[in-house]
Amino acid sequence: MSRRGLFISFEGGEGAGKSTVMSAAGTVLAQAGIAHRVTREPGGSALGEALRALVLDPRHAGTCREAEVLMMFAARAQHVVETIEPALAAGQWVVSDRFTDASFAYQGGGRGLSTEILQQLESWAAFGLRPDRTFLLDVPVPEGMRRVASRGGEADRMERESAAFFERVRAAYLARAQADPQRFRVIDATQPLAGVLAAVEDELGALLGHWRAGVGA
Repeated sequence: MSRRGLFISFEGGEGAGKSTVMSAAGTVLAQAGIAHRVTREPGGSALGEALRALVLDPRHAGTCREAEVLMMFAARAQHVVETIEPALAAGQWVVSDRFTDASFAYQGGGRGLSTEILQQLESWAAFGLRPDRTFLLDVPVPEGMRRVASRGGEADRMERESAAFFERVRAAYLARAQADPQRFRVIDATQPLAGVLAAVEDELGALLGHWRAGVGA
């Protein structure tokens, strides 16, 4: 029977640079001969991608926070059942752009939903699953918003939120990282990209060593 794979998530506010760093992480795992699956939230399944389109569509600016969080967790439930758990059980590593921490940051910190509600949803709709390691790419809100603006194109519904909203999101992320230092690794995403990538690659190397030795993450 294959050893269960590890679940790695990347978190951060808008403009943190997760896509670039995740691509590098996938390269590290491929070079190490580790079978892996790269995925994202909301998304990771046909249902999840359909819900992603709804959540991010600027035409739905009036979506209430309760509807938003339920769509996020509906997508997440399908993501876990259809994509994440089968891959982990088969011995593959899963690298995800966001997971439940994003809901605690965005719907909790940003929207003001209670931690108790989010914990209940995490236990029920995410089946209590948490990543083995979470990389939080931290960037000050003004810099993150500048990066998003520099990309051009139409901003999605989340990207159109206020600076105050994103300050609450960042604070919630940092609070979760402080409360769970064994799982989180906070990386200064304002440093040159080479430094960000080196920090992630070093941590992945350590995880690989522990995993191959049968030691917990």
